[in-house]
This record gives sequence, C-alpha cells and structure tokens, in this order.
Amino acid sequence: MGDSSRQESAAGSKRKDVRRNQQTLLDAAAAVFVASGVEAPVRDIAAKAGVGVATLYRHFPTRADLVIAVYRHQVDACAEAGPVLLAAGPTPHAALERWVDLFVDFLVTKHGLAAAMQADNAGFEALHAYFLDRLVPVCTQLLDAAAAAGEIGPDLTAYQLMRGIGNLCIGAESDPRYDARRLAAILVAGLRGPH
Repeated sequence: MGDSSRQESAAGSKRKDVRRNQQTLLDAAAAVFVASGVEAPVRDIAAKAGVGVATLYRHFPTRADLVIAVYRHQVDACAEAGPVLLAAGPTPHAALERWVDLFVDFLVTKHGLAAAMQADNAGFEALHAYFLDRLVPVCTQLLDAAAAAGEIGPDLTAYQLMRGIGNLCIGAESDPRYDARRLAAILVAGLRGPH
C-alpha cells in the first residue's frame, strides 16, 4: 500500500471518528434537552457525551447550531425507523403503532427545540420543510402497508395523521398530568375501525 492510499485510509477513518463523535454528542444533547430543556448547560451535554466542552464547541460553535443539528438528527432517526419497524413486523399496524410512539417522543422534544429557534424564523421554516420531506413519505409507507393488509381503511393521509398527532402533543412537555403517547395510541388503535 503506497503512502497516498495510507493517507486516504487514515483520512477516511478520521472522518468516521468525527461522524461518530457528532452522533454521540447529538444523542447526548437530545437526552439532556428532553430531561432539562434546550437551555440546559453545555457542560451537562459534554459530560453526558463523555467529552470536554471544547470538543462540543468545535463541532457546534453556537447553541443554535446544536439545536438545529439535534432536530435534524431526530428527524433522521424517526425516518430511518419506519422501514426497520415495518420489516420487523409482526404486522404493518403494529409497526405503525411503534413508529407513532417514536414520533410522539420526537414531537414532545421538538416543541422545546422550536421555541429555542423562534428568533430565527427562516431557519425554522427550513427545518419544518425538512421534517415534512423526511417523515411524510415514511408515514405514508406505513399507512399504505396497513391498508394493503386490510388492517385500516385507505382514506387517511400521512399528513392528516401527523398533523393530528402533532396537535395532541401541544403542551405535553410541560404538563405531567397529560400523556400524549396514550392519546396517540388510542388514535392509532381507532384507525382499525369497529370490529
């Protein structure tokens, strides 16, 4: 192996390390945001990720950079989960139920992220478009599979379902007496119709 291919290999593994460090930081930030809100101290996020504060700032120079990255990271995780849950079974409706649980968890966190970004309206609009572009097709795939299996009717669009679940999640993060996941589960169970 020549010097140049060794250097390319080293650069490739360095890029992988950087990506892995970013994923670790984003997972830690998401967990801290859920527990303590988006204004949580950066040192708490760094500690949870097992890195120094300087490392966190090297990846995400501002809190807004971190909030945007966490939002995109959570959208991507939710999008990637859909096909995995569908493949794992046992039924398309069961996959839809599990995906809606993840979606509710994301939405309850997202309200805090959205509040942190309200000053940057253009940035928030771009994130909302990203959210729809990534998640509507995944929800459509789950609904289509459940309809094809005869588990639900064909007359509900992904956007309608996601919007309805979104409405159920408003304020859930600040009211311990309210369980948005329970209400969303009742809604998804109701898609089966009367038996």
